[in-house]
Amino acid sequence: MPDMSDSGMTRRDMVAGLATAAAGVTAVTHLAAPARAQGERGVKKGRIKQSVCQWCYGGVPFDELAAHAARIGLVGFDLAGPDQWPALKKHGLICTMTPTHGIGKGLNRKENHEECLAAIRRAIEATSEWGYRNVICFSGNRAGMDDDEGLKNCAIALKQVVGLAEQKKVTICMELLNSKRNHKDYMCDRTHWGVELCKRVGSPRFKLLYDIYHMQVQEGDVIATIRESAEYIGHYHTAGVPGRNEFDDTQELYYPAICRAIVETGFDGYMGQEFIPRKRDKLASLTEAVEICDV
Repeated sequence: MPDMSDSGMTRRDMVAGLATAAAGVTAVTHLAAPARAQGERGVKKGRIKQSVCQWCYGGVPFDELAAHAARIGLVGFDLAGPDQWPALKKHGLICTMTPTHGIGKGLNRKENHEECLAAIRRAIEATSEWGYRNVICFSGNRAGMDDDEGLKNCAIALKQVVGLAEQKKVTICMELLNSKRNHKDYMCDRTHWGVELCKRVGSPRFKLLYDIYHMQVQEGDVIATIRESAEYIGHYHTAGVPGRNEFDDTQELYYPAICRAIVETGFDGYMGQEFIPRKRDKLASLTEAVEICDV
């Protein structure tokens, strides 16, 4: 997760706004990736439901990206706010991960709980109303705090809101981010810390967003970790390492094997494409990545 995309829009900008419920909306059902016509580019197998993160596609108009996403068999957009949901619906797409609060100011500090939990509650209500399934949250940065204290405080916060998530059939997902390169001092930067938090919260409506790029940078051992932690993972993000770009022969992650391992765990959630295209034709890069992950 880089600080800047080529458009100047940051991932921090995308998630910092509070989710608000849209009035007078009509619920939609979950959509599966459509079958592709013979010879058509995009999803054909659909064993992993794929989505895309808009912030990576600076310069591509929303409607153009949405139309392309639908055409190649994606199910929706990650981190799209409620104001964008009617436009997604127009293209037969959904929001696969609703934004809530910011990254650095998170649930590991009690003084942030009121603000962060209010944002999460609003997101859960709106997400449920539309028939969607996931909202995001973040641990926040350490800023000198011991990891055990942060773990305790995150669990205290999440136990206050997970009952609503259970009632509304929405899953809260805390994202795993690397603190080595992109998000210095972020607390939820190792899978075992996140898994321990899941165990303390003790609800199937709280899981981890396992960002494959971030966890390769931070700890490696991606496939074994996915297999060992599958029951605690509710969502995935992708990108190449190094550079957070396309999945090509310049990077060290081999996505066909990773995606096969994910399928083998019985995963039924979404995988969000969150790489930053460096090629001139950004939409072609997205199509190629989608096909690579369609195992």
